[in-house]
Amino acid sequence: MSTPSVQFPVTWAPRRTRAVLLPVCVLLVALFSAMAVMLPENWQLNDRIMMTASGVLFAAVGLMLARPRVSADADGVTVVNFVRRRRLAWAEIVRVNLRQGDPWATLDLADGTSLAAVGIQPGVGRAQAIADARALRDLVERHARG
Repeated sequence: MSTPSVQFPVTWAPRRTRAVLLPVCVLLVALFSAMAVMLPENWQLNDRIMMTASGVLFAAVGLMLARPRVSADADGVTVVNFVRRRRLAWAEIVRVNLRQGDPWATLDLADGTSLAAVGIQPGVGRAQAIADARALRDLVERHARG
């Protein structure tokens, strides 16, 4: 079976999650800032600053949740999860897995470990996640053959 030609770079990410989280983050900062301004006069400046900082903190968590993605280019794959980012050469990836019930795809690596690829997740669309995992698997197999 031949694999269709892929235009590099290619990125897989839960776009609907990002489309919801990014505006919510902006709204949180705006809402908490507005609440800080509208607090009663007997509230001190540090209370107002902490109210605004709370909105920024909640937005930072939202941005962290919107971060995951998996990007592939001619040299390898970059996996960006919630906190960490890891660059892998094609030869380091042995297999791409997405089993029934898995929260996201995992990459089995040549060193015997596995790496979560949170950017490919069935929570926002099982059919799309399966197609994305298959596309990445096909790229891994093609690069393993040389």
